[in-house]
Amino acid sequence: MKEKQAAVRLTDVSHVYVSGKGALLALERIGFELDEDEFVSLVGPSGCGKTTLLSVVAGLIVPTEGRVEIGGRRVTGPSRQVGYMLQHDYLFPWRTIENNCLIGLELHGKVTDAQRTDALRLLKEMGLGDVAAKYPHQLSGGMRQRVALVRTLIASPELLLLDEPFSALDYQTKLTLEQLVSETLRKRRKPAILVTHDISEAIAMSDRVIVMDRGPGRVRRDIRVPDEIRAASPMKARELPGFHALFGEIWGEFEEMEARREPS
Repeated sequence: MKEKQAAVRLTDVSHVYVSGKGALLALERIGFELDEDEFVSLVGPSGCGKTTLLSVVAGLIVPTEGRVEIGGRRVTGPSRQVGYMLQHDYLFPWRTIENNCLIGLELHGKVTDAQRTDALRLLKEMGLGDVAAKYPHQLSGGMRQRVALVRTLIASPELLLLDEPFSALDYQTKLTLEQLVSETLRKRRKPAILVTHDISEAIAMSDRVIVMDRGPGRVRRDIRVPDEIRAASPMKARELPGFHALFGEIWGEFEEMEARREPS
């Protein structure tokens, strides 16, 4: 029987930054896989290489060693295979919300009527059906992040990368967007990698939580979230007894890393 192909595969990914001050090993032999609809979160101390790893997966950085494959194809540079959603929405203030959503498609050629219709449909799905003709300054932070999600999804990427997209939002808006992103990705069966400093967010949204070790970045633990938590909404998941146990387990990994640090 033919082995099932992973949607995303990282194999022995290492990266060294070289500057006039010397060389810095940022990532060391990182390897893991994602299935076609799997949501994985990366957590770890500041400086452990989480964002560097996301940039490697996106094709923005060529790793010093190792390889990344999406859909069986090696990542050699930026492509429409990957959608990247950041903490800042980066909407153009002089463009309407509809035209902000279409900017990525415009960069790849003329926007079709069907794509424009799809963008309006997606805005409606996100509860933004009445803002297409408005401008970014007329929207709240949470609404702008939903627009950024539409802009990312409209290009139909094979993988979604999320680099702390909710960290600047108030708690209520953050929970609402966690729910929206989770439902959207499950419905579309899209794999995703989330970088976050929020352990609760990682557990509530993910199928697996990868704990990265203090630099150089390595995979310290790859933890599967229990089925009952994965089946619940991000808000309800936080109320389950198993959630608090898993939080404590991951927090314990952080405490061990902190205890291991040499005195400065």
